[in-house]
Amino acid sequence: MTEIKNYLRSLERSRAALRSKDRPRTFTLAGHEWDLLDGVFAPPFSASTGAAMELLGLTGPQPRPWRGSLLEVGSGTGVIAVTAALAGGEPVTALDINEQAVRNTALNARRHGVADRLTAVHSDLFDALGPDERYDTVYWHSNFVLAPPTYRHETVHEQAYVDPGYRTHRRYLAEAPAFAAPGGRVLLHFSDRGDIDALHAIAADCGRALNVLGSRRIDEGAETVEHILYAITAP
Repeated sequence: MTEIKNYLRSLERSRAALRSKDRPRTFTLAGHEWDLLDGVFAPPFSASTGAAMELLGLTGPQPRPWRGSLLEVGSGTGVIAVTAALAGGEPVTALDINEQAVRNTALNARRHGVADRLTAVHSDLFDALGPDERYDTVYWHSNFVLAPPTYRHETVHEQAYVDPGYRTHRRYLAEAPAFAAPGGRVLLHFSDRGDIDALHAIAADCGRALNVLGSRRIDEGAETVEHILYAITAP
């Protein structure tokens, strides 16, 4: 296992982000200020949220309007969901397994005046959704580091960092297309911190294909990490 893929290092990053004396109550990203609650994934300690926003066209030299509705899985602080709503997305549903993250997303929706078109929901993947809900875009910025299948998360915060046995990835690949509207898209943000070969194998098992829409290489300390945006389609 290379250091960049080592799940133990990712768990260390999770614990450090929770306990850091420098953990802020608010932070600035993409020209906006955001609230950060205790126990929620902290974008100031990771470049991945900024990379995700750029790959989605929400930031960058020529940010694009967001067209249609959005279902975001794993919203965290709500930066992506709120920014999509500010860019024209409506309605937006933001899911997270971490109840504190649900509160954080709702807090930032109110801060930026989009609470009328953004709903934050506590859910393990799609469990809280109705069977007939459909969205123009379904999106997950995944916890792409592979942990052993036997690993059990010590905190809900760790679930933003590692996925034991890629069980959650398998569920997303299998279930997400059912929530896409006709002509809609299903997106997955991944990284070479994860096991790309394993992801493709799971996709094939689920009858899905992964098509690269874009990628960004980001320096994180002494490492360079590639962030990848996939479209999930039928092969």
